[in-house]
Amino acid sequence: MFNPWPHPLCVAVALATLASSTLAQAQDRTFNLPSGPLASTLNAIASQSGHIVSLEPSLVKGKQAPAVVGKMPAEQAMQQALMGSGLQLRVTDQGNFSVEPAIDSNAALQLGATNIVELSTDATTEGSGSYTSRAVTIGKGTHTLKEIPQSITVVTRKQLDDQGLTDLKDAANKTTGLVGAQGVGKGMILSSRGFQIDDWQYDGVPIPRNTYALGNWATQDLIFFDRMEVLRGASGLLQGTGSPGGAVNLVRKRGQIAPTVTLTGKAGSWDHYGLQLDAGGPLNQTGTVRGRFVADQDDSHSFVDSEWSKTTSLYGALDFDLRDDTTLGLAVSQSSGESRPMVRGFPRYADGRAIDLSRSTYTGAKWNHSQIDVTTLYADLEHRFNDDWAFKVGAVRQAEGNKAKNQRVQSIQQGLAADGSGVQYADFYSNFDSTKVGLDMNLTGKFEALSMQQEIMVGGNYSKLTSDDKYARTFNNSTDTIFGIDHDRPDISYESLINAPQGQGTLSNYDIRQKGLYGSWRVKPVDSLTLVLGSRVSWYDYSYTYWTQKTSGITANPDSTTNETGQVTPYAGIVYDLSREWAVYASYTDVFEPQTARTVTGPVLKPVIGSNYEVGIKGELMDGRVNTSLAVFRYDQENRAVLDLASPQICDGWYCSVASGKVRSQGIEAEISGEVTDSLQLFAGYTYNTTQYLKDPENEGKIFSWWTPKHMLRVWSNYQFSGDWNRVSTGLGFTAQTRTVGYDHSVNVPGYAVWNARVGYQMTPEIELAMNANNLFDKTYFTAGYNQLNGNNNYGDPRNVMFSVKYTPTF
Repeated sequence: MFNPWPHPLCVAVALATLASSTLAQAQDRTFNLPSGPLASTLNAIASQSGHIVSLEPSLVKGKQAPAVVGKMPAEQAMQQALMGSGLQLRVTDQGNFSVEPAIDSNAALQLGATNIVELSTDATTEGSGSYTSRAVTIGKGTHTLKEIPQSITVVTRKQLDDQGLTDLKDAANKTTGLVGAQGVGKGMILSSRGFQIDDWQYDGVPIPRNTYALGNWATQDLIFFDRMEVLRGASGLLQGTGSPGGAVNLVRKRGQIAPTVTLTGKAGSWDHYGLQLDAGGPLNQTGTVRGRFVADQDDSHSFVDSEWSKTTSLYGALDFDLRDDTTLGLAVSQSSGESRPMVRGFPRYADGRAIDLSRSTYTGAKWNHSQIDVTTLYADLEHRFNDDWAFKVGAVRQAEGNKAKNQRVQSIQQGLAADGSGVQYADFYSNFDSTKVGLDMNLTGKFEALSMQQEIMVGGNYSKLTSDDKYARTFNNSTDTIFGIDHDRPDISYESLINAPQGQGTLSNYDIRQKGLYGSWRVKPVDSLTLVLGSRVSWYDYSYTYWTQKTSGITANPDSTTNETGQVTPYAGIVYDLSREWAVYASYTDVFEPQTARTVTGPVLKPVIGSNYEVGIKGELMDGRVNTSLAVFRYDQENRAVLDLASPQICDGWYCSVASGKVRSQGIEAEISGEVTDSLQLFAGYTYNTTQYLKDPENEGKIFSWWTPKHMLRVWSNYQFSGDWNRVSTGLGFTAQTRTVGYDHSVNVPGYAVWNARVGYQMTPEIELAMNANNLFDKTYFTAGYNQLNGNNNYGDPRNVMFSVKYTPTF
C-alpha cells in the first residue's frame, strides 16, 4: 500500500539541512517597520539583519523613529531610523553598529563605552520580527540554542501574532513535538514525546498546573507573554519531578524603555469579537521605572450549537532599576473565563465507528456552565555583579477557581447500538479551588581557570499546591438515542446530585510540596568542545485526603500519602563545534517522577524511573537569523501508572492504578526556524515518535501514549513582499499528523492535515489590517485526546476566518 509519508529520517534531514542549502544572503534586507519607539525600531533592524547594536539607553529614551519600509542594506535602514533624532550611526570593524550623539568624532571618542547595552542579544522576541530567537532562558542564565545539548523550540511573539495564537493549547499543537490534547474537562493536557507536562514554568519558576480532583481544567492565555520556550526530553534538572517529555517556560512581557501603545480589534466566524489594549513605557524621566498594561476582551460563539465563551484578561507589570546592576520586576495577571461548554464530546458505535453527526451537534444541556478564574502574581529580582556573574530569584503565586456543571452524553455500555440507542446522561458538578506557589533562585557565573573557559550554575527551587475541592456526579440511563438528545433536563446542583438515588459527593484536599537543590558545570577543555555536568537532589511530599458525602452524612476515607527524600537526578551533555555555524551534541539524564495514582490496596505507586538519551546536530546560520536542529532520542521508563480496569472503582470513584512495567519512547525530531531567505520567515518542525509497552502483562507490544501520533509535521511561513507590494505580507502553513488510538486501544482516530493562511496589509505606518483563515479546505476530523467508545470524541474546528486591525500610534 502506498505510504504518503516519506521515511522519517529523510524528512528530518531535509528540514535540518534546508537552511544550509539556501543561497548566500543578499546585502539588502526587506524592512516593513511602522513608526514607533526608536529603541524598538533599532532592535528590530539589528535582529532582522543579524547585527549587534550598542548604545546608551538614555540616548534613545523617549525618541521616535519614522517608518522604515523597503528593501535596503541594514546600515541604510539604521540611518533612516535615526533621521531627526540627533544621533548618528557608527559601524565597527566587526560590522556591528554603534549609536552616538551627532557630534564631531573627537568628542564622540571621549564618551567612552560605559553602560553599553547590546539590544539584540537578549532573549526577548518582541519587536524582532523573527520566528527564532538568538537565546533562551529556560536552562537558567541565557544561552544560544546551539549551546544547549537538548532539543529547544522558541515560539516568538511574531509567530504567535501572525498565527493568531492566544491559547496555550492552540500554540502547543503548532509546535514541534508537542500535543495539546483535550482532557476530560474543559482544559487541556500538555504532552511531549508521549508524556504529560504537568508542571509549567513562568519566567523559569515551575508550578504544578494539571492536578485536579477530577478531570483536566488547565487553561492558559498567551497574551501576557513575550515567548514560549520549549525543551523536549527529560527536564528533571530544571524542575525536579519534571516530565520526561520536556518543559515549557512562559516568559512574560516587560515594561518598555520607550512609550508604546497597540490597540487591536478583531471579528470573525461564529460571532467571534475581541478587543485588546497593550501599552507600556517609562514611568519616570530617567526610565528607571517601566510599566506594562494589557487588557483583552474576547467573546465568541462556536461552530457547536449553544456553545459560547467570554474571557476577560488583565495584566499589569512594573520593572524597577533599583541600581544600575539590580532590577526588580513585579506583575499580576487575571483571567476570567465564563462559558457554556460541551464536555466529553460524542460516544461511538460499539464497533468503533464514529457516529455520523453534524459538527454543530451539541450534547450538553441548556444549563451547562463553566467559570474559570485564574489570578497570578509574579516577582523577580536580578542582581548583576559584573558582566559574568548574576544572581536571580523569582516567585509565582497562582490562585485558581474552577466551578462547573455540565451534562455529558456517553454510552451505557462500551459504545452505542447501531440505531444510536444506549445513551446515558452523566451529570457533573465540580467546585475546585487551588493555590500554587513557586520559588526559584540561582547564581550563574563565567570564569577562566586552568586555561579553560568555565561556567557554573547553582540554585534551588520550591513549589507547593494546596486545594479545597468538591464534586458530585450521577449516571442516568435513558431510552433516548444519540440523534435525539434532551437539552432540557432539570438543572443540577451539588445538593441535588448527592440527594439523587445512588448519588454521592466527594470533598477533597491536595497538599503537594517539592523542593530541590541543583547545579551544573560547563567547561571548555578546548575551544570547540563543551562538557556539561549537572545534578539535582529532590524532596517530594504528597498528601491527598477525601471524604464521601451522601444524604446519610460524610464519611472519611483513608488518606493517601507519599514522600521521597534525597532523590538524585544526574545530567551530562557534550557539545562539539564543527564550525562557527554547526555543532553536534549528546546528552543523558535520569528521571525521577513521583506518581499520585493509587493502587487498589491504597498506597501511592512508587516513582517512575527512567533514562533519557539524545544525540543531534544544531545549526546557527545566517548570523543567527536561522536556527536548525536534528535529534535522535530514546527514553526508557519503568513503573508508569496505568488504570487497573480489573479493580473496582474505589479510587475517587474511578479505577485504581498499577505499575505498567517498562515502556519506551523513541524517535527523530527536526526543526528549522527564522529568516531562511530574504523576506521569508519559516517555522517547520517534524517529529517521528513511537511509544510502546515493552514489558506489561496485558499491553505488551501496544502503544502506551494513545494521543501521540507517529508522524507530526507543523509548518508556518510568512513572506514580506518588496517593491510596489511592500505593504503586503502573506502567511501559509499546515499541521499534519498520522492516526492515534483511543486510550483503551479500541478507537482509531484517523490522521489529518489542516491548512491555514494569512494576508496582512500595512495600510499606513500606524494601521495594519490582517485576515487569518483556518482550516482552509474545511477538513472534518476528530482531535486526539481521551477518545473512547463511550465518549470524549471531539471534532476539530471547521473552516473559519478572523479579521483584525492593529493600530500603533506614534508619540
